[in-house]
Amino acid sequence: MFRRILVVFTSLFFSLMLLAGCNTMEGFGEDVEQAGDEIEEATN
Repeated sequence: MFRRILVVFTSLFFSLMLLAGCNTMEGFGEDVEQAGDEIEEATN
């Protein structure tokens, strides 16, 4: 039971930190796109 609660709170914490870092889901999409572009450039 304790392990399950710990997993839920840990997941919630990391989700909130991720959303706080980019403020909006649109910003999150732009961050993912930029990361993808950088990976693509590194492989060429």
